[in-house]
Amino acid sequence: MAEEVLLRTLDEGVLRLVLNRPDKLNSFDEALSRAALAAFEDAARDDAVRAVVLTGAGRGFCAGQDLGKRDPRAGGPPPDLGHTIETYYNPLVRAIRGLDKPVVCAVNGVAAGAGANIALACDIVLAARSAKFVQAFAKIGLVPDSGGTWQLPRLLGEARAKALAMLGEPLDAETAAAWGMIWKAVDDAALQDEAMALAKRLASGPTGAYGAIKRAIHAAATQSLDAQLDLERDLQREAGRSPDYAEGVTAFLEKRPARFGGTR
Repeated sequence: MAEEVLLRTLDEGVLRLVLNRPDKLNSFDEALSRAALAAFEDAARDDAVRAVVLTGAGRGFCAGQDLGKRDPRAGGPPPDLGHTIETYYNPLVRAIRGLDKPVVCAVNGVAAGAGANIALACDIVLAARSAKFVQAFAKIGLVPDSGGTWQLPRLLGEARAKALAMLGEPLDAETAAAWGMIWKAVDDAALQDEAMALAKRLASGPTGAYGAIKRAIHAAATQSLDAQLDLERDLQREAGRSPDYAEGVTAFLEKRPARFGGTR
């Protein structure tokens, strides 16, 4: 079942993960949630993985939670959505953010609800020009989850975050890029190739340094300047002792491309 809902391939150090429920716009059910979390946990342990690309099969990236399995007309008590978030979405967001390797998201088509916020949890987000980001939660009486209320105000400011969350209006890829919510919008036909090329570039780079960059930037959201300066000192001390730093300096002095081993 896991391989049916999440496709994995490894190419030149890039693990490509494809959400694979195209008939449901890759919406999350229990099987897909578990498979995605397991894939990121495996990527953290596998030294052969130097970067990750996350994308969706078919005409959309991810429509969020599969509401077909939440039909109130079927009767029974209301669902415990807090349990769903704590069991599936929060661990996945933490796994993506905590991975000490770059994660590129290629958003093909709609990214709605949890799908939008899982995309934003990735490090570098590319979107097809036809793609749209939708904070669809309020339309069904819910609050943005999967880190949405944390990411949106930091990326866009309070005014835009509130409007997107309350109105649930689609945000097109060009505007998302202009507002700084994603890295950039690209032509639909070029999306997957550009995402893989970017990920392969990262996979050949200093993986340890990328992990440290992630940790530093994530910490900056909640730390004082003094604490951040101390963290930069500690991370730089660690990076300066790595074989990748020695190789980078040697390559610079020898005027040749560096051959990073990805050591941490």
